[in-house]
Amino acid sequence: MRIDYHMHLEYGDYDETWVQGFFDAAKSRKLDEIGFSEHTHTFPDFEQLYYDDLIVDASPTGIFQRKWLQTNKFKHTIQDYFDFAHRLQERHAVKIGVEVCNFRDQAAVKKILDAWDFDYRIASVHFLFGWAYDTKALIDEWQRRDLRAIWAEYTSEVERLAASGLYDVLGHPFNIRLFKFFPTFDVTEYLERVAVALKNADMAVDVNTGTMYRYPVAEISPYADFMKVAAAYELPIIITSDAHNPEDCGRFHDEAVEYVRAFGYDKVLRFSKRQREFVNLS
Repeated sequence: MRIDYHMHLEYGDYDETWVQGFFDAAKSRKLDEIGFSEHTHTFPDFEQLYYDDLIVDASPTGIFQRKWLQTNKFKHTIQDYFDFAHRLQERHAVKIGVEVCNFRDQAAVKKILDAWDFDYRIASVHFLFGWAYDTKALIDEWQRRDLRAIWAEYTSEVERLAASGLYDVLGHPFNIRLFKFFPTFDVTEYLERVAVALKNADMAVDVNTGTMYRYPVAEISPYADFMKVAAAYELPIIITSDAHNPEDCGRFHDEAVEYVRAFGYDKVLRFSKRQREFVNLS
């Protein structure tokens, strides 16, 4: 099967005409099923968690992130999302997922998530030390940080998310490479620790093509060194586009299939109500 479970509606809205573009792109790329995974910054339920965890002080980073939180965020309830998705399901094969940031208060996250019947939950590390490291506007922050500390913190965040037991998939693993700040030190420990955490939590790897076309690194996440480790630990995978625009749904799917086959993968996961099955990769 050809499945893409990682895409977002934030650049448009809950508008069936605009969203039709995702299904048109899926059809053109011969996808069998897609799923939306709205960011938690769509939902007011998570607003305080962002303010609790992100730097929002008078520093340049804090000023930018406060403005970011006040721009086009927290605009739909989770009920709005489910209502809209159910309307789409009347005409399309589409699943209802969510992409959750790495909040410190996982107990609060659990309380929110458990009230809703998502098909799958993706956990992604989107900020480190309170800084949204994947934001181009904050790229100068990379120069002020120790790269070894960034890799260590990223790994610790994944371990904490996995230990919560709340998630099915780790989103775009090791996308800390996205601005091409590559380590010159041995990262084997970090790769192994992430793989062990995912194995213990029975979580899958999001093989994500978004870093091919949205960031300077222009590579599929996770990069090859981690894919070797993931395969050694027999971690299951999904293949996704991380599409934020309709035309990107399924983008570079064929390249991702070829990529994962090189590591011995011939199956991907299909989800429904957080129950998963292995289906043949195509």
